[in-house]
Amino acid sequence: MTLVRKRVQDAAVGVAVADTADALGTFLQPGCVAAIWRRHMPRDVGTWLDGQPPDSLPRGRITVRPDAVENAVHAMCAGSGLPDGPERDWLVADASALAAVFSQLLSPRFLRLRLDVVNTNACRRFHIDAVTARLVCTYRGTGTQYGVSTDGNDPARVFTVPTGAPILLRGMLWPTQPPSGLLHRSPPIEGTGETRLVLVLDPLDEDQDAA
Repeated sequence: MTLVRKRVQDAAVGVAVADTADALGTFLQPGCVAAIWRRHMPRDVGTWLDGQPPDSLPRGRITVRPDAVENAVHAMCAGSGLPDGPERDWLVADASALAAVFSQLLSPRFLRLRLDVVNTNACRRFHIDAVTARLVCTYRGTGTQYGVSTDGNDPARVFTVPTGAPILLRGMLWPTQPPSGLLHRSPPIEGTGETRLVLVLDPLDEDQDAA
């Protein structure tokens, strides 16, 4: 499997497209329900991740303070047996950098961090998450899919976020103007032989896992 290298040429109504991390501030503006950072993973990192056995890909869930994300991802990588080297270092550093960008926007006390390894049709139904907001970045495999629904059914037009491009999504608990109509899902891949590696970050005001 090769990296998805196409650029985000267009997006659904209400979805901002940013070329820099600083431009993701648009996510906080009225009328914006999602934002995509239009960027590319380094080609060597993508090729390296694609070549790793699925069993060695990092996975786990933990609630941490934003400044502890780097150590948490490092521990998940080491625990999974993902080979050490510059590509793994990039993955750890990038997850930490995305956590910092997300935290700068929303100022959470904690982040719920998940690294998911997916090869089934989990979360294949279009939905809105029961969270305040969420950052999703697919490092390996097909990216998150989304679209606008005006009648509660699946979107007529489905967009796919490129691999390596983070998407920020408002959830049902967003304090003002909760999103309506913009739905997303994990792409259905069961039976294709594809394995995805996905980073998910949720902002929290307290350590709910500890509670």
